[in-house]
Amino acid sequence: MTGARLILGKDVSDSIYSELAIRIEALRGRGTVPGLAVVLVGNDPASEVYVRMKGRKCEELGMHSVTTVLPEDTTQEKLLEKVGELNGDSSVHGFLIQLPLPSHIDEKTVINAIDPRKDVDCFHPLNVGKMLIGEPEFLPATPAGVQQMLIRSGIETEGKHVVVVGRSNIVGKPIAAMMMQKGDGADSTVTVAHSRTEDLPSVTRQADILIVAMGRPNFITADMVKEGAVVIDVGTNRIDDPNSPKGQRLVGDVDFESVRNKASAVSPVPGGVGPMTICMLMANTVAAAERAAVSR
Repeated sequence: MTGARLILGKDVSDSIYSELAIRIEALRGRGTVPGLAVVLVGNDPASEVYVRMKGRKCEELGMHSVTTVLPEDTTQEKLLEKVGELNGDSSVHGFLIQLPLPSHIDEKTVINAIDPRKDVDCFHPLNVGKMLIGEPEFLPATPAGVQQMLIRSGIETEGKHVVVVGRSNIVGKPIAAMMMQKGDGADSTVTVAHSRTEDLPSVTRQADILIVAMGRPNFITADMVKEGAVVIDVGTNRIDDPNSPKGQRLVGDVDFESVRNKASAVSPVPGGVGPMTICMLMANTVAAAERAAVSR
């Protein structure tokens, strides 16, 4: 095999944005402008970049965008007041509190205060539960992005063995739950592996589709991948690189150069899953606006 086919998030997200543009135009024609609000507490540089990107994409799509930046020392009570305000704002159809939050604020309390109908990050326990039983209002953005990459790249998932490496609440657990459901881009046999898994390479080599979200740079090497497998790399890690202008570069959890010669298809980092997270967040917001317009 001379090299895997690349699964690129930009190609997949562009096709989804084209579909969203039609739905947004239809909503605007009925007097509804989909609205997304983001609350950022403190000044984490990575979060600031991400929030700016969300705002720009809303503007491009003709959506209403609200960004609230609160100081690092904002109290939990003040943040909960803001959540209540957004819950009651009819121009905001979806909102999220950018994580991580400062250590003096309890994330769980804040997430639980969000109206589940506006929880476009799909972190509220009600939405997580609905996803688990196969009746989702929303799907979490990054896992939904991974699933769309598989569907729109023509990767067959029915009956395939999917191995998920990583068990976080943000990626590992939800993508495992989603891939075992009935329906498009699912109907898979799913194994979840993690840092306590014995003989991890023997588990990952069983995968027809290997989804890696563990936060360990270049951890998955060619000897851990079955010949012809599909590999989706959700990892985002910065490593030192003296040849880079910034002294660092971005890599995934998969050793791309070795794995691309063994896999049939692979998502690179950067350029793979990354663009899908904001895309699916926009899709969730449009879906929330459509539901709000129907119930009005």
